[in-house]
Amino acid sequence: MFEAFEMMVFFENMIALNNVSISCGEGKIIGIFGSNSAGKSTFMHAISGIILDIKRKEEMRGGERISVYGRVFFNGKDISQVKPHNRAKAGIVLCPERRRIFPESSVLENLKIGSYLTGARETRKNLAYVLDLFPRLKDHLKRQGGFLSGGEQQMLAIGRALMASPKLLLLDEPLLGLSPAYQEIVINGTRAIRDSKGISIIITEQYARPVMPIIDQGYILENGSSVLSGTREELMDNPDVKSAYFGV
Repeated sequence: MFEAFEMMVFFENMIALNNVSISCGEGKIIGIFGSNSAGKSTFMHAISGIILDIKRKEEMRGGERISVYGRVFFNGKDISQVKPHNRAKAGIVLCPERRRIFPESSVLENLKIGSYLTGARETRKNLAYVLDLFPRLKDHLKRQGGFLSGGEQQMLAIGRALMASPKLLLLDEPLLGLSPAYQEIVINGTRAIRDSKGISIIITEQYARPVMPIIDQGYILENGSSVLSGTREELMDNPDVKSAYFGV
């Protein structure tokens, strides 16, 4: 369904991604793990196409020179040069790091913003699904997003992404700053999205322990390079992974 081959991203002379190749089959959950500055968000920006917008804006203002190499395929089509909004239309939808909701807009307005690619009937269907997936949001539909707790904002961010009817959902560090209770809600919700909708999911996290039980395949990034990959079982049995990402 999705494949990225030898992705390389340079910010001036600094390499952010170094020959990273990752694939995600239909209905699979792929985990990408690594410390801060390992290249996780850069890779998500490369998949979603946002890196192309960042590159263009930097060129327009005479700022940092960004170079992007590699090929990205989605459902057999090369989308390496496809703009981010057209990738979203094709079904690649990013739920960004640190949520990026609209704090002054209500929960309902935030969700409807995510449905700009869908028709009225599909919007109603998606809204019902999101509120069933995260019932806590039902009680806050008229509340401004900025007044929600961090965990509720994360549910809202994921819900907004689901309103766009994704085929490939990109979750960039969705557990960041969440309590264990909210982490469990988000992880259970992620599994439910895959199981009930068949949506393929790529999830990045710094710490593997909460995410590892739900993934089918995982990749470890260090300094922009993929240094290890394997199935859930292979990674969980690897002593180096246990030491670095499980703390055991």
